[in-house]
Amino acid sequence: MEEEKYNAETIKVLKGLQAVRKRPAMYIGGTGSRGLHHLVFEVVDNSIDEALSGYCDEITIIIRKDGCVSIEDNGRGIPIDMHKEENIPALQVVMTYLHAGGKFDNKTYKVSGGLHGVGVSVVNALSERMEVQVFKDNKIYRQVYEKGIAVTKVDIIGTTEKNGSLTIFKPDREIFEDLEFNFDILSTRLRELAFLNKGLKITLKDERAEKEHIFQYEGGIVSFVKFLNDNKNVVFKDPIYIEGQKDKFQMEVALQYNDGYQTEIFSFANNINTTEGGTHLTGFKSALTRVLNKYIRENNMTKKTDVSISGPDIREGLTAVISVKLTNPQFEGQTKTKLVNSAVERNVNNIFGEKLELFFDEHPNIAKLIVEKSIVAARSREAARKARELTRRKAILESGSLPGKLADCSFNDPKRTEIFIVEGDSAGGSAKQGRDRKFQAILPLWGKMLNVEKARIDKVLDNDKIQPIISALGAGIGEDFNISKLRYNRIIIMADADVDGAHISTLLLTFFYRYMRPLIEEEHIFIAKPPLFKVQRGRKILYAFSEQEKNNYIKELGDKGVTVQRYKGLGEMNPEQLWETTLDPERRTMIKIMLEDVVEAERIFTILMGNKVEPRKQFIIQNAEYVENLDI
Repeated sequence: MEEEKYNAETIKVLKGLQAVRKRPAMYIGGTGSRGLHHLVFEVVDNSIDEALSGYCDEITIIIRKDGCVSIEDNGRGIPIDMHKEENIPALQVVMTYLHAGGKFDNKTYKVSGGLHGVGVSVVNALSERMEVQVFKDNKIYRQVYEKGIAVTKVDIIGTTEKNGSLTIFKPDREIFEDLEFNFDILSTRLRELAFLNKGLKITLKDERAEKEHIFQYEGGIVSFVKFLNDNKNVVFKDPIYIEGQKDKFQMEVALQYNDGYQTEIFSFANNINTTEGGTHLTGFKSALTRVLNKYIRENNMTKKTDVSISGPDIREGLTAVISVKLTNPQFEGQTKTKLVNSAVERNVNNIFGEKLELFFDEHPNIAKLIVEKSIVAARSREAARKARELTRRKAILESGSLPGKLADCSFNDPKRTEIFIVEGDSAGGSAKQGRDRKFQAILPLWGKMLNVEKARIDKVLDNDKIQPIISALGAGIGEDFNISKLRYNRIIIMADADVDGAHISTLLLTFFYRYMRPLIEEEHIFIAKPPLFKVQRGRKILYAFSEQEKNNYIKELGDKGVTVQRYKGLGEMNPEQLWETTLDPERRTMIKIMLEDVVEAERIFTILMGNKVEPRKQFIIQNAEYVENLDI
C-alpha cells in the first residue's frame, strides 16, 4: 500500500470549542449515561478510521479504577509537527479546535465514520483532564489538557519502537450526571465494530472488576450473522457472503435464513449503525426480491406458487448484515441513522443482485430452500389478509370497534391518556374502580397469552388475546403500524409479581417488540410496579416495593404491633389501595422500557421466547442472581 501523507498539512481547521461545554447535548446527545459512553466511542472511532485505512489492527480500551478510560491503537499516531496556519503542533490543533482533523478532504482517509475531528476535541472539552501520547519516529510525545485547554506543551517523554496513539481521559463531573462506565454497553458496541472490521483485534479491559473481553473475527460479518442466529434453527448451515466494489465504493453482505417468522436486517455505512436504513438497505431488498422471483420464473417453479411472492414473504426468517464503505457518506439529520447517497442504492442493487444470481445458479439446493420458505410465507400472508383488513376497519372513531372488556377514558387527546393492560379479571375490576376515568383506560387480559415468537402473522391476528390490544391501541400492527394513530400516550403493563405475571409481561413485550416496535423505540411502554408488602401499625400504613424496604419500615415503626401483608397478586388490593400505590401518577413507580441495543434485544428475545431450550436454561442460570421479589 502506498502510504498517503499524514502530517500537519493534512489537518484542516474550522475553529471554535467554547460552545461545547455550554451545550454538550448538541454534540454528544445528552449528559447522562448515553453521552458518557459516547465519549469513548468518539475516541475509538478515530482508531477505527486508522484501521479502515489499513494502518491499525489492534485497539485496546481500559476502564481504570480512577474513573479514567484509556484508548490505545497501533496506527500511525496523530501528527505532532507544526501546523502552518495555526503555528502550534498539529496534535494540539486536533485536540483543541472543534472542526479539525484529517478527514475533510478524502486524502488522508478515503473512508471514515463521519467527521470525527469534531469528536475527539469534544471529548477533550468535556473532560476534567485528558492526556494524549503519540508513538512516532521512535519517540513518545505527550500533551495534557484540562477542560479542553492545553496545560503543557507537546513534550518528548521517552523512546519507543511502536507506532500509534494513546488517549486517557477523565469525564468532567461538572458536566455529567453519571460518571460510571458500563462494561456491557462498551462491550456490545466494540463487539459490533470487530464484526464489521474483519481481523481487527479489539480488547476491552475493566480494572475495577478484573474483566476482559477480546473481540476478533476473521469471518467479519459472516461471524456477525452466525452470532445473530446462534440460538435459532437455521435453514442452511453457512451464511451466504457476497462482496464487491465499484470505484471507491465497497459493499459486503452476509445473509442466512432461520425457521422463525421475523426479519432482522442490520445495515451499516462506514461502521455507523444506520438504524433507519437508507439507500443501501433499499438496494439490498430490491435485488433480493428481483433475483428470487427471476429464479422462480426461469426454473419453472411458478406452478408451485399459487400466490404471488412479495418482498416481505422473501424476507421472512431472514437474518442479514449489510455493510458499505464509501467516501462522503450523506446521512439524514445529525444523528447519522439513515444513509441517503442515491448512487449507493444503484450500486448495491447491481453488485449484490448480479452475484446473488450467480450464487443461486451454483447452489440450487439453497435457492430451493429459500423459495419454498417464501411460498409458505406468501400463503400465510394471504390467510392473514382478511384479518388485516378487519384490523384496518377498526378505526379510532368507531366506538363499536373497541373491545368489550375495555374500560375507556373520557379524554380524546392521546397525549393526555394512558392504558393499563391488566392481568386477570379480578385485578381488572379493582383497576376499573380505582382509576381516574378522565385519562386512564383499563384493558383486562385473561387466559393464556400467545408467544408470538413461535407464530406467523395470521395466527397473531387471529388470537383472541391479541385482537383486543390491537383494537384498543388503534394503530395497526406490523408493516401497517402507524404510531400517529395511537390512542394512548402510555401503555402500561400491570401484572402480578410472580412467575405467571413475569411470563405475561415478557409475552406482551415480545409482541410489542415484534409487531409494534415503534412503541418501544419512542418510549411509550411501561411496566407498573405494584407494592409487594403492606406494613401497618395502627392507622399508619406504608407500602414496600422490596424486601429491604419492608425491613426498613418494620424498624421504623418498631416491632410491636406491626402487621405485614404480602401481596400475592393485584387482585388482593382494593380499588383505593391500587390507586394509592400503582395508578396515581403522583405516587406510583413505573419502569420505562427503552431500546438501547437492537442486536442485544434480538438475542435476548430469541433466547427467552424461541424454540431452543438449552440457551434459555443457560441464560436463566447466568442471570438468576439478578432476580428480586419473584414468588415461585
